[in-house]
Amino acid sequence: MRRSVGAASADLACGSIRCNSDRGVAPRFDSALTYDAVVVGSGATGAVAAQTLAEQGLQVLVLEAGPQLSAQQALGSEPRNIARRFQHLLAGRHRLQSQHPGYWKNNPDLYIDEQLNPYTTPAEQPFLWTRGRQVGGKSLSWGGITLRLSEREFAQGWPVGHDDLAPHYSALEQQLGVWGHRDGLELLPDGDYQPAAPFTPGEVHLSKTCADLDLPFIASRGFARHRPSSDGPWPRFSAQGGALQAALATGRVTLRSGALVSQLLLNPAQDQTEGVLFIDAATGAIERASARLVVLCASTIETIRLLLLSRDDHQSGGLIDPQGLLGLGLMDHVSVARFFALPAQPPAPVGTGLSGAESCFIPNTGEGYGLWCAVQRFDPPPVLQRQPDTALGFLIGHGEVQADGRNRVVLDAQARDAWGLPVPHIAMGWREPEQQLLKQMLERIHTVVAAADGMVRPIEELLHLPLVEPWVRTSAAGSQRPGPPGYYIHELGGVPMGSDPATSLLDGWNRWRGCSNLLVTDGASWPSSGWQSPTLTSMALTRRACLQAASANEPAA
Repeated sequence: MRRSVGAASADLACGSIRCNSDRGVAPRFDSALTYDAVVVGSGATGAVAAQTLAEQGLQVLVLEAGPQLSAQQALGSEPRNIARRFQHLLAGRHRLQSQHPGYWKNNPDLYIDEQLNPYTTPAEQPFLWTRGRQVGGKSLSWGGITLRLSEREFAQGWPVGHDDLAPHYSALEQQLGVWGHRDGLELLPDGDYQPAAPFTPGEVHLSKTCADLDLPFIASRGFARHRPSSDGPWPRFSAQGGALQAALATGRVTLRSGALVSQLLLNPAQDQTEGVLFIDAATGAIERASARLVVLCASTIETIRLLLLSRDDHQSGGLIDPQGLLGLGLMDHVSVARFFALPAQPPAPVGTGLSGAESCFIPNTGEGYGLWCAVQRFDPPPVLQRQPDTALGFLIGHGEVQADGRNRVVLDAQARDAWGLPVPHIAMGWREPEQQLLKQMLERIHTVVAAADGMVRPIEELLHLPLVEPWVRTSAAGSQRPGPPGYYIHELGGVPMGSDPATSLLDGWNRWRGCSNLLVTDGASWPSSGWQSPTLTSMALTRRACLQAASANEPAA
């Protein structure tokens, strides 16, 4: 019989969890133990799961497929990051991920090697999948916009409402230090914020235009750019600077990096998980981690892949999916972006930044989309501006997408990753509702800019872009066409929660139906997409589900 972590005796050797915790040393993974909980993934949601469970007294094992990096390794610095980007591109490691503009402002080492970790798509349906595989996951490159869903969104198939998540939203906003105003908008609930960043002169000009058009114009809600300080090298919004740090501080969390989870383990009745199998990324050895609770936070598509690898049609005695719903209904926000130039404005204050908090929004007014905006927050030197006497800005629309069974993730029957696991085959396309939404977003962008006496232009007509102009012209970021699915990095769905077992795989507490000690709390659990950036809501769902699970899963005595 395997020992329970909670029951581990005081006379364990110094390599044990308890001994290491008492000495302030990070606990080491012990395959002989049965953990109270295993959390798969260490990003935004995985970190919240670990913190929530550990603070409730559970002994938690966090398994992360990627390496553990120092803050210096993770954040990088210029010009080293520039050199690394070109190295990765020339080697073919980031051919797809580099099409997103975020790639060009972050350390490229935070993006997964596409050659080791391929995926497939239908030839006529490209999908741009951006992945972060290291401790902290994509929390290290997260854009930082943190918006709540309203009752309008929760009414679209969700088994929970805003009131159910409100205390969890508030706790996370306070922990993250979210900036914003309480704007009193029905379709974008207020939260607990630190004071918002002031508008630039160009944004003040645009706000007056929106007032004339009877459109709301608000300061963005999110966090500011990270500036290393004496408080610590990690960004507050990253896992390492927030929830994961708090989790590890409890002494009840074991973090194992380089652990690729390949299969869920079920009991003979197939109604309870007993743990997971994982592959040591360095050696290829297969190891077992036993647990009384498993929480999947691996990111939407990776979570779907793991569940598919564990389903009874792939593994004997695996997960039962009686309706065949797993992997169906993949979503991503449909998006379109336009750059523009406004008439000359007073200069923006020194130190003006561009981030999830340092920007603005024209939020949803009932059409199912919002426009993220910034003016005078990325102005390059005048020598690079084709029209130096203008104020540069952008408007990016992102709109809600409903789950459609034709948009799906399955396992590729032939392709394998570097560790021999079947890779995801992702089939997703924009259909008529998304095409109509794209038209509406473009119309509003052009209406707002024209009313502000501005001009919508491709970025290469606004800026001189030596060296990168060929990339801009051919990339999704620089194209005048809408970005393909995946481009907005808001993958959602495929393992939906809901009230009806016929249409959902998870109940209202994110538990797999028929297997109550398996939780799925990341974006895979969403039944509909809303229009808002999803990370804050996924974190709130995770906190709520883990608190409930902890209350029913008391640590072993």
